[in-house]
Amino acid sequence: MHFFYIDETGCDGRTLNNPYEPIFVLGGIILRDEGWNKTHTDFIKIISDYFAGTIPQNFEFHTQDLFSPSGSGFFAGHSRDDRNNLIHSLLDLVDRRKHHYYYFAVDKSKLNAYDTNQVREREYFDLKTPYLVAYDYLISSYEKYTKEKLGRSARAMVIIDEKDIFINEIQSITRYRRFDGPVGKRTKWISEFSFAVDSEKNTMIQLSDLLLFLTRKYLEIENGYKDSLPANVKNIFRDFYRKINSRLIYKRIQQESGRNANYYNDFINEISCLPSARWNTKTY
Repeated sequence: MHFFYIDETGCDGRTLNNPYEPIFVLGGIILRDEGWNKTHTDFIKIISDYFAGTIPQNFEFHTQDLFSPSGSGFFAGHSRDDRNNLIHSLLDLVDRRKHHYYYFAVDKSKLNAYDTNQVREREYFDLKTPYLVAYDYLISSYEKYTKEKLGRSARAMVIIDEKDIFINEIQSITRYRRFDGPVGKRTKWISEFSFAVDSEKNTMIQLSDLLLFLTRKYLEIENGYKDSLPANVKNIFRDFYRKINSRLIYKRIQQESGRNANYYNDFINEISCLPSARWNTKTY
């Protein structure tokens, strides 16, 4: 069994014109069921080493605390270099454990401008809601990856960090993709969907949150939303993204085939957000 974790960053409900959150990203870490315990143990060891062998009482890992100007929460007053080193240690853990990662990012301004009346056979959800667009896309991508890359006997479970404002629509999309949609497009290799239990303390949700936050910040840099940042800060986020990029299951937008697929593919290609072609070598 393979687990596909889904978390989000940059979510502002259905709003598409918030200048402080121009990009929405949905996705998360991917791993085999037997890999969970070892990764959790190594994660705790990294956190313990960071705090000199004694993890603070009632500690919870929140990515936002790492990136506030002077650190916040359990990282209040910690130097930026120390916090960056911790991030690299966690990214190295994902690589060392050979876990994978995937995301779909939406440029909200492009979604806002797109005439979604052109898109066909997606009437089962609101095409102007970033979370729902990304969730539907990820189901297709995870189904394809499980079928084509993990072997004939492989099956997958999608574990979602519950988003209360979309809960009914998430359940509706899930049901449609499993039972009510066209037979040829129903999920077969994704055998179950579940919401994360106690997600704030779930190691894989915490790691997903970190990966997604770093992805969003770098996409904002690459797509011109953070031009005022100093070059050294842009390079720091690129170094993080290099490690993230190495664990992606797909590095291009996945295309659908079949009747009317070109309308949907045009839509996804237009609203999606990726680094530029030269992201890995350009000079900031």
